[in-house]
Amino acid sequence: MKARHKRIALIVGGLAALGLITAFVLNALNDNLAFFYSPTDVKEGKAPQNKMFRIGGLVETGSVQRQGDGVTIRFVVTDTAHRIPVNYKGILPDLFQEGKGVVAQGKLGGDGIFTASEVLAKHDENYMPPEAAAALEKAHKAGTGNPDARTVIPATPADNASPPPAPYGK
Repeated sequence: MKARHKRIALIVGGLAALGLITAFVLNALNDNLAFFYSPTDVKEGKAPQNKMFRIGGLVETGSVQRQGDGVTIRFVVTDTAHRIPVNYKGILPDLFQEGKGVVAQGKLGGDGIFTASEVLAKHDENYMPPEAAAALEKAHKAGTGNPDARTVIPATPADNASPPPAPYGK
């Protein structure tokens, strides 16, 4: 085999190995992605069945039910247009409250009940994930939402920025 053929075989083999590694990495990333859906998206069938995703909106007032075991909680997430019942077994964040923003990660069962493996609450009185705020705003504009629901200001990069550190020695 000539040196030229060896070099071409080495390049082709390297490209094949690189393609295989890229395919494995993309497959692993795809399995771990959790896309965000609003309750309206879930009701319209856009959310996957029995696959992890995130649902966000407001915790419906009066919907939180704590079970006797102390760690199982049922509540309803709404974007003021549609409602999705959520079951969660675990300890809720301290900021979890009725009428406030929430994002839950889990799977939607065939019965239409979302089983959450993780529940995230907002971090202050004005924050809501941008996707959830957009879904609420869309429901209000369409006229299907609750007109009395409180509009929440979505976070901007400036809201999350911390002040620069003080110079050393001052």
